[in-house]
Amino acid sequence: MESRAIARYLRVSPLKARQVADLVRGKDVSEALGILRYTNKKSSPLISKVVQSAVANAEHNYDMDSDALYISEILVNEGPVLKRMRPRAYGRADIRRHRTSHITVVLREREVK
Repeated sequence: MESRAIARYLRVSPLKARQVADLVRGKDVSEALGILRYTNKKSSPLISKVVQSAVANAEHNYDMDSDALYISEILVNEGPVLKRMRPRAYGRADIRRHRTSHITVVLREREVK
């Protein structure tokens, strides 16, 4: 049994979000939320919110034990790129790319031996 949550169109670069996602992949939920709380990156509160949503989905929809949950998968995919023009010298223009991300968190229960 697995529970998932997806946050789409987040205004953070996928490369920068993957740095934080790699820190919590495979960890227990409580440990992952502790790591995210003290990680000084823009994507930390965004990923934390998705993890908390996946925990709420697991408890409410599937009656899973929140103490036994761990992050089995966390994916950071590329969303659409917002393109903006920036004026430059001699009448030229540069494109500024504002990248977006789709973050998916999948939780599973640990096997109790």
